[in-house]
Amino acid sequence: QVQLVESGGGLVQPGGSLRLSCAASGRFFSINTMGWYRQAPGKQREFVASISSSGGVTTYADSLKGRFTISRDNAKNTLYLQMNSLTPEDTAVYYCNRRPIPYPDWGQGTQVTVSS
Repeated sequence: QVQLVESGGGLVQPGGSLRLSCAASGRFFSINTMGWYRQAPGKQREFVASISSSGGVTTYADSLKGRFTISRDNAKNTLYLQMNSLTPEDTAVYYCNRRPIPYPDWGQGTQVTVSS
């Protein structure tokens, strides 16, 4: 069973940056496309970004291109999300999971709050 543990969230001012991490257990991390998702209060969970197993192909939600960067370290079973130029609209709980078919058990997520 895969466990996903997100970290790195917090309170940041508009225009600030954060780097999220996702530690994955299990021995299949390196062969799976992985992604970041987020869920804002009162909204459905939405796709943020994904990265292929080797890290060579990345995709982003159209509204986030240029501000967010997804990366991974397969040796450490860890997924990252560098977020720059944050706005209040980025406030959400951020999750990582497999793409395109998520594992059934999601992690607890990490809260990102963008506010002055």
